[in-house]
Amino acid sequence: MPCSTVPFPTFPPPESESDESWVWNQIKAEARRDAESEPALASYLYSTIISHPSLARSLSFHLANKLCSSTLLSTSLYDLFLNALSTFPTILSATVADLIAARHRDPACIGFSHCLLNFKGFLAVQTQRIAHVLWSQSRRPLALALHSRVADVLSVDIHPAARIGKGILLDHATGVVIGETAVIGNNVSILHHVTLGGTGKAGGDRHPKIGDGVLIGAGATILGNIRIGAGAKIGAGSVVLIDVPPRTTAVGNPARLIGGKEKPSMHEDVPGESMDHTSFISEWSDYII
Repeated sequence: MPCSTVPFPTFPPPESESDESWVWNQIKAEARRDAESEPALASYLYSTIISHPSLARSLSFHLANKLCSSTLLSTSLYDLFLNALSTFPTILSATVADLIAARHRDPACIGFSHCLLNFKGFLAVQTQRIAHVLWSQSRRPLALALHSRVADVLSVDIHPAARIGKGILLDHATGVVIGETAVIGNNVSILHHVTLGGTGKAGGDRHPKIGDGVLIGAGATILGNIRIGAGAKIGAGSVVLIDVPPRTTAVGNPARLIGGKEKPSMHEDVPGESMDHTSFISEWSDYII
């Protein structure tokens, strides 16, 4: 059956099955189907997915082969990744939440296996979570080495000290920069070329804090130790330098709240999940072509 016609799987999984086992079974089934329909991919799919007994081992193998170099060996990286995923089960549960988020929110995601193998935003976040553990263990040279490899290979720059929740979607992901003291909540969606940065060379707590359910449009720049409230929406190309209240929309350069600062328009949906980028246009009286 062609990938484009594969029905979206029912979710949540049956009560007898955990999210992890359900998603892993979906991934294996998709890989077997694709290996049968595309013989050129059979060896690749067997080595990355089908031959592995668990999601943790498959992900560790795939990340190790993506990020290895002539001097940073894939076998060493595999052991490192698998140890982290086995020792800290919260990392794997966040991985599963990210896979589900991509499948639900991104119409270009044709399957869980497609996300696991091909979505560089997903792969960058999983590596950052492991690097964050290393950073917390004062294994900072290794954490920074992983950070550098992800930036080189995937064009995504997430500092290992940043704190990231679960259910994260980095859509397209190219050019995303997330600074050292940034904090990202759960169920957040971020488009390509987004910067969560500082405002200069000052140290300390200097990066944005992103609440749950936030949507950040392509090319947006958010600078400084400011808060983007839960369920807020940041329009594409916006430059945000001050706090944004929950469930409001900020657009422009410099960013302004839709509806005005005194009585901003509020929305009921969770934009980080709905991926609604443009409904605010009807309320933006200055939008003229």
